[in-house]
Amino acid sequence: MQASNTPSESTPEPSAQLDVLGDECARTILVATRDGPKTAKELTKRTDSSSATVYRRINNLLESNLLAECVRFDDDGSHTTAYEATIDTLQVQIGGDGINVSVSEIDD
Repeated sequence: MQASNTPSESTPEPSAQLDVLGDECARTILVATRDGPKTAKELTKRTDSSSATVYRRINNLLESNLLAECVRFDDDGSHTTAYEATIDTLQVQIGGDGINVSVSEIDD
């Protein structure tokens, strides 16, 4: 099985990333996709949520650049859309000038 990523071009606001991570389903999706691409169907089973909820959270994670869409190729030649985490570390610092969020991306 191979995966081919499609990177996102926009740079999200750090506050938007924090808002997305405030949702338990979104956090579960991010953790589940850390060890490799997962389909929406696999993520629905993993999160114990409805498919509509999972797709909304996937879209939020994609818009925040915390998740990437990829095509997963199976050994039999079939392919499907899958999703993979793009970050390794998210650090939040609170200081006198506000909240600073820094992200470390996963090295390929």
